[in-house]
Amino acid sequence: VLAAPTLASDEVVPTDGTPRPLVSVVVNEHAAYRNRFVGLVSARTETDLGFLLAGTLAERPVETGDLVKKGAVLARLDPEDLDADVRAAEAGVQVATAQLRAARDAESRARELLSRGTDSATRLEDAERGLTAAIATVEQARAALAQARDVRGFATLTAPQDGVVIETNAEAGASVTAGEAVVVLAGTETREITLDVIERDAAALSEGMMFDVTLAANPNVTAQASLRRIDPVAAASTRTRRVHLTLLDPPEGFRLGALVHITPATMARADIILDDSAILDPDGTPAVWTVTRAADGGTGTVHRTPVQLGDRFGPRVRVTGGISAGDEVITKGIHSLKEGQTVGPSVSQ
Repeated sequence: VLAAPTLASDEVVPTDGTPRPLVSVVVNEHAAYRNRFVGLVSARTETDLGFLLAGTLAERPVETGDLVKKGAVLARLDPEDLDADVRAAEAGVQVATAQLRAARDAESRARELLSRGTDSATRLEDAERGLTAAIATVEQARAALAQARDVRGFATLTAPQDGVVIETNAEAGASVTAGEAVVVLAGTETREITLDVIERDAAALSEGMMFDVTLAANPNVTAQASLRRIDPVAAASTRTRRVHLTLLDPPEGFRLGALVHITPATMARADIILDDSAILDPDGTPAVWTVTRAADGGTGTVHRTPVQLGDRFGPRVRVTGGISAGDEVITKGIHSLKEGQTVGPSVSQ
């Protein structure tokens, strides 16, 4: 619920002893927030995909707009040098294995000769050390082979999830560096709507708020969305906040990039929004002055009412508890009032 200002003016101080007039707002449930917005359907996750090593792009079998499944090949590097590294590592394993066989044979002969008394224990110890070194060399060669095969696998870029290719940044034959984005993939599992709103509109929105969404190209295609997040920092150039709405079981018509119209649903939770100037001690125990009026609506008395505050948006703040629809809240001259003070009617500008 937005606080609907009934009267606004600078503080007016009476000079004839009559109850002082005041400037107040009435929290009016009928002033529900019903602004209409325009947004875009987008993916919740957009991932820049590149290779973990530098090389020459051999092929890129996908184009912008292609739908891909998880594990699909998006691009490949020229594997010639990497294949050579794998072959060299395989040869290293074969050499180390042959050396291990020779070391085992030498250790067996030395042990046999020692048992016959025709050789020394020192010769056996040397053979055992040679066998230990050969075993370690084999393990090292196998690790080098595994690493070479892993690096060879890095030459193939695959999709980490189901999605749609929204951007391609390199063509076959181009040289790419490690980490350079070759393809940008937007996930299709969860779609959302993004829109930019001014601070005043952001103050009236809250997480979990429901919206009715209509496809701009076809008003008959509708869906509902829930407010997931409002960016905490405004854009530097426009001073607007980015709002993210999660689409709930949207029809196929809500494709990425589609333009939509967004309206808060009638069931949306209403919030009370006040100017900062109406809050007493906002950084300590926040409170507002509320007015209880006589039956004739003339004079009234003021009462300090503790409130709970939510997010702040520019000069306005969300009130999450303490006051309700229909309460009259004083917005100016709040620091010159006393508990139980008699006040007169609101004044206009």
